[in-house]
Amino acid sequence: MAAAAGRGGGMSSDNAKGLVLAVSSSAFIGASFIVKKMGLRRAADSGVRAGYGGFSYLVEPLWWIGMISMILGEIANFAAYAFAPAILVTPLGALSIIISAALAHAILQEKLHIFGILGCVLCVVGSITIVLHAPQERDINSVKEVWDLATEPAFLCYAAIVVAAALVLIYFVVPHHGQTNIMVYIGVCSLLGSLTVMSVRALGIALKLTFSGTNQLFYPQTWAFALIVATCVSTQINYLNKALDTFNTAVVSPIYYVMFTSLTIIASVIMFKDWDHQNPTQIVTEMCGFLTILSGTFLLHKTKDMTDSPGQSFSTERLKHASQNGFAIEVMPLKCQDSVDDEALTLSLPKADIGYLKEEHPLRYKYSSIV
Repeated sequence: MAAAAGRGGGMSSDNAKGLVLAVSSSAFIGASFIVKKMGLRRAADSGVRAGYGGFSYLVEPLWWIGMISMILGEIANFAAYAFAPAILVTPLGALSIIISAALAHAILQEKLHIFGILGCVLCVVGSITIVLHAPQERDINSVKEVWDLATEPAFLCYAAIVVAAALVLIYFVVPHHGQTNIMVYIGVCSLLGSLTVMSVRALGIALKLTFSGTNQLFYPQTWAFALIVATCVSTQINYLNKALDTFNTAVVSPIYYVMFTSLTIIASVIMFKDWDHQNPTQIVTEMCGFLTILSGTFLLHKTKDMTDSPGQSFSTERLKHASQNGFAIEVMPLKCQDSVDDEALTLSLPKADIGYLKEEHPLRYKYSSIV
């Protein structure tokens, strides 16, 4: 009946429940990024950083508070997938971008340029476009039906490609480029995340049917999906911690969102055939929503190092003035972590003529290394 109401033009009660749960999930998850980052910073002061393989954050209370917030968000997200299709639930994760970016700006002092704010707005507009044209949830009466969908050749091929790509990243790319390329850690999380969502959706449907009186817990397929969720989630948490510890939170959140959302919707379209009952106009509109999200993320990523700070403008003018006066300036930025404090400018200046000082103070410069 709920599905029929949805096909009649309005939002079904199940979709409405999924919408509320998805919005709550975004709020918890967006805040969790900031609290976990604060915990990772404190842990880095007393041990090996997570980005370099350390696990000192496990004894940091702030990290656990952030982890609890993320778990609550994921539980709400888990429940949302039981009531609404992935194409409706997943794009609402854009709200977590706005929350995490705003809190990072206010609490972590990770400055967000005006174009970064515009990028966030574009992400939300694209997400709303997708939500307004999302397909209705299909009727499923048993977890065995989900298993049959998951074992069709098309989705098995997709799953094999995802697992192979994740393994290549973990064993061959991460050791060499994980600390310098933000896409590596996030790529692992996003690839496995698409399989996680499909399994979570299967578990959500199984629990929903069980609570409604049709027990699905005695089916081995239910526990197979649970095992997939446990394996993928544990791996995602590990590499998401590395990404948060190594790169700017305001950049990690939107890029992770876009990659995760894109791959999840692709997986859902392949497995649940979400587009089979949509017309070309709806599908093209949803693709335009994707392009809007990608544009916003690109804008946010490309402007992450821009600042409106007068101090930096003054410093830039001083460097420019020095260059015009004959100084050789060599700019060597260290890997940017979170703020301007983590960057360094090395100036190669001409050596000063201090011969007259040596003549006036011979004892002081007798054993000096200055030449």
